[in-house]
Amino acid sequence: MIAIVALLSGLVFGLGLILSGMGNPAKVQNFLDIGGTWDPSLGLVMGGAIAVGLVAFTWAKRRKTSVLGEPMQLPTSTAVDRKLLTGAALFGAGWGLAGFCPGPAVMNLATLRVEVWLFVAAMLAGMVLQHAWVKRSA
Repeated sequence: MIAIVALLSGLVFGLGLILSGMGNPAKVQNFLDIGGTWDPSLGLVMGGAIAVGLVAFTWAKRRKTSVLGEPMQLPTSTAVDRKLLTGAALFGAGWGLAGFCPGPAVMNLATLRVEVWLFVAAMLAGMVLQHAWVKRSA
């Protein structure tokens, strides 16, 4: 059952990316190009996602178990520390330079474009390095 929900969630997410055009890195880069060919559509997509997320998290906070009966595991930390800010800055820099964040990048693997595959490989390498760093630091 969990696999079906995950599959359906992924399909809805991917369809949303396709319909909104957010799988196209030029859309993201144009959103960030305030002085040039600025395109505000990414802001509208983000606003819609925040609204849906706000409703979902408000509902989830009131529950002890998920819809599928699993224990509800919501983040408890509210600390804004150096690790969070560094990670956010690195994510933002990568997103701005490449025009991809993880979801659209994985979706764009189907295009078979070399630059997409390189981006995903670099993203995965970064995840492995971060995991090794945390393990080594502990």
